Amino acid sequence: MRKFIPVLLIIFSFFISADLSAQDLLSAKDLSTVKVDDLSEEDVAQLQAELKAKNVTVAQLEPMVLSKGMSSSEFNKLKKRLESSLPTKTKEPVGRSQEKVLNSKEKDSTDQEIFGSELFDKPTLDFQPNLQLATPVNYILGPGDELQVSVYGVQEYNESLPVSVEGKVNARNVGQVAVAGMPIEAATEKIRSAFSRIYSTLRSGQSQLSVSLNRIRTIKVTIIGSRLPGNYSLSSLSTVYNALYLGGGPAANGSYRNIELIRNNKVFSYVDIYKFLVNGNQSGNIGLKDNDVIRIPAYSHRVTVKGEVNRPGIFELKQGETFNDLLSFAAGFDASAYRAAVNVIQKTSKELKVTDIKSSEFGTYTPQPGDEFTVSKILNRFENRISIEGAVFRPNTYSFYEGMRIADLLAKAEGLKEDAYIKRATIVRLKDDLTMEILNVNLERAVAGDAAANIGLKREDKVKVYSILDFKEEYQITINGEVNKPGTYEYHDNLTLNDLLMEAGGLMVSAARRVEVARMIQAQEIDNNPAKVQLFNIEIDPASNEQVKNFKLEPFDVINVRKMPVYEKPQSVLIKGAVAYPGSYVLSNKSEKLYDVIQRAGGLTSVADPNGVKIKRPIGAKQIEALDDVNLNLGKGDTVQNKLTRRLEEIQYATIPVELEKIIRDPKHNTNITLLPEDEIEVSLYTENVKVRGNVLLTSEIPYVSGKGFNYYLDAVGGLDSKAWKKKAYIIYPNGKASVTSNFLFFKSYPKVTPGSQIVVPEKPETKKVSIGEIVSIASVLVGMAGVVIAITR
Repeated sequence: MRKFIPVLLIIFSFFISADLSAQDLLSAKDLSTVKVDDLSEEDVAQLQAELKAKNVTVAQLEPMVLSKGMSSSEFNKLKKRLESSLPTKTKEPVGRSQEKVLNSKEKDSTDQEIFGSELFDKPTLDFQPNLQLATPVNYILGPGDELQVSVYGVQEYNESLPVSVEGKVNARNVGQVAVAGMPIEAATEKIRSAFSRIYSTLRSGQSQLSVSLNRIRTIKVTIIGSRLPGNYSLSSLSTVYNALYLGGGPAANGSYRNIELIRNNKVFSYVDIYKFLVNGNQSGNIGLKDNDVIRIPAYSHRVTVKGEVNRPGIFELKQGETFNDLLSFAAGFDASAYRAAVNVIQKTSKELKVTDIKSSEFGTYTPQPGDEFTVSKILNRFENRISIEGAVFRPNTYSFYEGMRIADLLAKAEGLKEDAYIKRATIVRLKDDLTMEILNVNLERAVAGDAAANIGLKREDKVKVYSILDFKEEYQITINGEVNKPGTYEYHDNLTLNDLLMEAGGLMVSAARRVEVARMIQAQEIDNNPAKVQLFNIEIDPASNEQVKNFKLEPFDVINVRKMPVYEKPQSVLIKGAVAYPGSYVLSNKSEKLYDVIQRAGGLTSVADPNGVKIKRPIGAKQIEALDDVNLNLGKGDTVQNKLTRRLEEIQYATIPVELEKIIRDPKHNTNITLLPEDEIEVSLYTENVKVRGNVLLTSEIPYVSGKGFNYYLDAVGGLDSKAWKKKAYIIYPNGKASVTSNFLFFKSYPKVTPGSQIVVPEKPETKKVSIGEIVSIASVLVGMAGVVIAITR
C-alpha cells in the first residue's frame, strides 16, 4: 500500500474541500506518468469514495484527466476498474436520471372493436421519453431540474446545480443565476456570462464551460375522460401520447378525434389520434408542462364498418368527412370485396332504414351517427367464363366474348389432338332458368367451315371433346405358371406369346415345353357348341424363352406355362443327438424311412438311449386351416375347436415317438415311418435318473432303481402338495410317448417307470362347492317333480 501513496497523492491532491479552492477536482498539472495497473484495489476504492463525495461521475472525470495529460488507454483502464468496483445496487446509471414515476398501467380489453383502442392496450407501447438522448435545445428549465456545470482547461470546476423553487442555481464562488423559464441553450449562455466574472480563462478561451441536464424534474398532469382519469406524475420530457397511455386512453364513450390540451385555463391544442394511426403523423404529440390538463370529451359521431374491409371496426368521424375518409380509416376494401355498392343501415328518429351507396357516391356520402356499413363479398361466379376439356392440346378455362363460336374456342385450345373423335362433341349449357341442356356439334364440319355446324357459344358453356380411346375397351391378358412374374398384363395389337413371355420376366427353370393358351369363343348367334373356350397347345424352347412358331395373342387370352413332370428340388431332414454323424440329410427318395437315415448317420453312439428316439414334425399352416374347415358339431359358441387351433399355433411341432429296438428287430414296424421334409430326428443321451415335477413338494431328479414303482419316486421328492391330482398323474418316456394312470374299480394302475422318463403330477382343477341354499333349491325342485309324477300315475 505504501508504494502507491505517491501515485494516489498525485491523483487525489486536487480533490480538496470547497472552501479551500475553486479548483477542487484537478489541482495537479501533470497526470501523464500515472499507471493505473500499479493501483491496488484499496486505492481504487478510495478514489471511488472521493468521486462519490464530490458528486463526480466517471463520465465527468474523463475531460478533466485527459486535459492533464492522462492517455486515453490509461483512462479506459481506470474507468473499467472504477465501474467494476461499484456494488451492483449502488452503480450510478449512465446518462440523465429522473425521479421514479410510480404510475401503473393495466391492460384493458374492453371496446376492442373501437379503432384506436389497441394503441393503449399494448404493454410494449408506452411513448416513454428517452432520457439518454441529447438535451433538447427548446427544453424549458424549471424547479426540480438539475444542471451539471463543468469548467475544464486551465481552470477547473465541476458541480451539480439543482434549480431551486425560486428558479435559480447557486454556484460556489459565483452566486445565484436565474434560469427558470429559459431554454437550455439560453440558460447556458447566462451561466457562461456569470462564470466568466470568476473564471477569467473562459473569456480568453483557455478554459471551456459545458452545461448539461443531469436530472430532470417531474411534472403533474391531470387527465379527464380517460379509462383511468386522475392526476399523474410524469417526466418533464413527456408528451400528450405518453400521458394518454398512462390514463388508459379514452373511456368507452370518449373521443379519439377531439382531445383537448388545456394550458393556463385555455385550450392550447386539439389532438386527433387518427392522424397518428392512419398516417403516422405525430404533430399532435406535443410536450407537456406542469399543471397541464388533458380533457377527453364524449364522442359525437361513430359508425361501424363490417365485412370485406382490411380493418373492420367502430370508427369516429368528424364533421364533413365522407365515406371515402371512412374507407381509408378501415384500410380499404380487401381482395374479395364487392365494390360496386355498400349497404348501410341507418337509424332514423323512429326506426331503422336501409340504404345502398353506389361507388359513384363514395366521395359525397356523409355518414350519419350510428350508421352500420356492411361490405359484402363478390359473387362466386364469372361474367365471361367458358371451358373446354378432352382431346384438345390445351384444355382449360378461357375468356368468353360475344360472337364466339366453337371453332374460335378450338383455336384458343390450340386445336384437336390426333385421337379426337371429330364426329361429335357435346356442349353443356346453362339456360336462363338455371337448368342444364346438352347440345351436340359435329367438329369435323365445324372446323371445315360449315356455318351451321360452327354454332355460337354462350357464357358458362362447357365443351367436351371426346377421344377415340374413350370408346376402346381396356383389353387384358393373363399368364400363369412357370414364369418369373405371373399376372395380368395390358393387351396391345400384334402382341405375341414371345412378347408376353419377355414382359412376364421370362421362363423359370422348371418350365416345361408345353404351353396352353385358352381363348374365349365369340359368336353373334347362339349355337349348341358346349365348349366355353378354345384351347391351343404350343411347343416352346425353355432355354431361349422363344416359341417354335410365333403365336399371335388376342384379348383376354389366358396362358398357362406348365411345370416339368419331373422337377423337384432336394429336400432334407435333420438328425441330432447321440448319433455318429449328426446333421442335415437329403431325402434320397420319397419313401425313405427313419431307420435308413439313422443308418446313414452312422447309427447310435455308445451313450445313446435306444428308447429315447423321437421325431419332431412341423405343424404347417395348411394343417391349421384344415382344422378350421372341420365342423366338429359341438354347438354354437363352443370354444373347443378354437382352443385346438390356438394349441396347434403355439406348439409348432408334433412329436412322434419311435421304438427303435423294435424297428431293429423288424424294419417293417409301424414306428419306422416315412420321413417328410423338415422332420427333425432327436436321439437322446442315456440317463439313469427319473425327473419328477408338477404338484410335488420338491421338483427333482431321482436315480433310477430297477423294480421301483410310481409311488417310490413320488415319496422320494417329499410326496404331493395340497393341489396335486394324483389319479391324473402321467409319465413321459424319453421317446416322447406318454402313459397315464388307469383305474379299474377301486384299483389304480400306475405306468411303468423307466430310466430317463419324467413323472408329471398335474394340478387338481378348482370345483365350486354346493351351498346349503343350492341344496335346498335342488331338493325343492325334486319334491315338486315327485308330486307331478304321483299326480300323473294316479
